[in-house]
Amino acid sequence: MHYWVFLRDKAGMRLLSTAYFSPQAQARRQRQHLPAADSTDFPVRPDYVQRVRALADTVTFVSRWFNAIACQATSAQAAALRQLPGVRAVVAREAIDLAPASRPKQVDLGETTITAADRQLARRQTASLGAAAFQKAALMGRGIRIAIFDVGFLGVDRHPAFQHLMHDKRIVATHNFVREQTSVFASGRHGTEVLSCIAGLLPDGTPLGLAPQAEFLLARTERLYRELYVEEEAWLAAAEWADRNGADIINSSLGYTNRRYFPEQMNGRTSLVARAAEMAARKGMLVVNAAGNDGDDEEWRTIGTPADGDSVLAVGGIDPDTYLHIDFSSYGPAAGRRLKPNVAAFGTVLAAAPVGYVRTQGTSFASPLVAGFAACAWQQNRKLSAMELFAKLQASANLYPYYDYAHGYGTPQASFFVAEVAQPIPRSTEPTFDFVRQDSLLAVIIRPAAAFVPARTLPLYADSVMAVTPDNATAPRLGREKPVRTATDTARTEDPATLPPTHPDYLYWHLANAGGVLRSYEVRDVTQRVILRIPLRLLQPGDVVRVHYRGYTQHYPQQ
Repeated sequence: MHYWVFLRDKAGMRLLSTAYFSPQAQARRQRQHLPAADSTDFPVRPDYVQRVRALADTVTFVSRWFNAIACQATSAQAAALRQLPGVRAVVAREAIDLAPASRPKQVDLGETTITAADRQLARRQTASLGAAAFQKAALMGRGIRIAIFDVGFLGVDRHPAFQHLMHDKRIVATHNFVREQTSVFASGRHGTEVLSCIAGLLPDGTPLGLAPQAEFLLARTERLYRELYVEEEAWLAAAEWADRNGADIINSSLGYTNRRYFPEQMNGRTSLVARAAEMAARKGMLVVNAAGNDGDDEEWRTIGTPADGDSVLAVGGIDPDTYLHIDFSSYGPAAGRRLKPNVAAFGTVLAAAPVGYVRTQGTSFASPLVAGFAACAWQQNRKLSAMELFAKLQASANLYPYYDYAHGYGTPQASFFVAEVAQPIPRSTEPTFDFVRQDSLLAVIIRPAAAFVPARTLPLYADSVMAVTPDNATAPRLGREKPVRTATDTARTEDPATLPPTHPDYLYWHLANAGGVLRSYEVRDVTQRVILRIPLRLLQPGDVVRVHYRGYTQHYPQQ
């Protein structure tokens, strides 16, 4: 059995922070006005560790943050551990050992098979976040250190997409927490694709992400073909390592759901990884995590953990063809009806693969797009604390202050951060619609000046909270990442001219109670001026109707 042995104290333990933490870690704490070290940084008492080692079969990890020792032991040994001096609690952890669900085979695209549509997608996955504004301001993540936790980074040290990182020595440290060694370049490919969505380049120099000048800490925390509880321990170990080595941002694709937890446990406090992510945020790191890929799973449609943490920026996926929630992206809210996801980005991307490039899907790739965005935003203002940046990333999104459980606040926009100092993001101050009360109805009417929209053939889209039929009810914990529309499948939407270059002008609306919890929400394509009629009998005391259209947000009743 796997056990955590939680200890009572760190009596007598101290820490010389300048010897333990890298200069980058020390500088991060100074910038955010955090103590150079606190008791959670102090080492675990060696005498406690020695006693546990003497009784347990194997000690697998010693956590400074939680003052705890992870070990393998029999039930009799666990009983003896509980009697040791200084032991506060011994908690069993299930020895889960499941084969992950199979992933569809990915088709790598060589340099010569990258189509015009592939290049268009590469440009659009960053342009959708306002990349041009960051590029104009020369914000490309310089000086920001990003830790990536994944299953492996196969071929990164040889791939042309990352040669600028290797040449400039921007991969500053690596660690394999599965095998306890430094090599991470000979295992899985998922981390390769994720890293490319932050810092990869196409052969012609087109960036696949927003932060090609950032520095990186690459950690392997997961196994390829087995799902063990110790992966959560590895995530915690990697977070402590990232803290010590000066990470500013952690990007993670991990998402545990019904293989280990119940939906009500997605509260940001139950899972080990959620508590580890919360501690990382307290240390001044911004934790960015994929929302998950269970949106079309009848058994589990909501976000996983650690995306459930209040201090974790959970990133959902949108469809590049419509700029709306992509079907597999997990929905919010989190337990307690808390807002999740927080923001969204493209869920279909062009990424670097071990050989060539690949079109692939998953919130695992929306997350690094936002992590790279965050690096550029932090480069622009290094005085921000991690949670101040978290709030600004939400406020920068194109739908803010509107939100829903499919898109969060929408896609972050670079213009928010490169505008003049102390100037808010340019929002529409000119009303684009009106609330009109008509007897028993509340109508939303598009204003004449905003009634003219470009001709397009997009379907009406309603983001329903009803379950839909899954195509794979056992999505792997790293997500249902799969290739789409390869070079031989160009009939429907491969022509770049058929894809919207910018976010279409949808109307978003939701109905929230007095506490801000959504009772319903919907997205509508504007085809007429009277776009919405809401029976007043549906409104309960304290309810708020909030509508967003063409950058303008208003609510009824007005306060």
